[in-house]
Amino acid sequence: MFLGQYFHSLDQKGRLTIPAKYRELLVGDVIITKGFDLNLLVMPGAVFESWANQINDQNYADPNARLLRRYLFSNGELVEVDRAGRILIPQYLRERAKLISEVVIVGVGNFFEIWSKENWEQHKLILDEAESDVARFIDFQLTTN
Repeated sequence: MFLGQYFHSLDQKGRLTIPAKYRELLVGDVIITKGFDLNLLVMPGAVFESWANQINDQNYADPNARLLRRYLFSNGELVEVDRAGRILIPQYLRERAKLISEVVIVGVGNFFEIWSKENWEQHKLILDEAESDVARFIDFQLTTN
């Protein structure tokens, strides 16, 4: 499971070193795509395939289903983790997520997100609103068994 936050920098070629703990979980194909919050999503191919199957099962006549297909698939790229544990983030995805130098890698369970440091700091303000979080998450039926 992808957990935690890691602060890294992109090199001049747009490569990002993946934390060692995450590399262990990235077996097989690795997919990067545009996220929903000015970020990028990186996931094992099996997770992306699960999403793809769910999306492809949606009625293509539904305009939102078509938009979701285009959103994720047209921005998706198969990337390789090199011997140094880095991935090359395509330029158009770096621009979309406003990744220039400093980035934050955030574990979110079955995959991880890549944020610009600035966007992550802004997003954390939302996450750090404890009173709002109670109201926001109360309907999720989280249990410990």
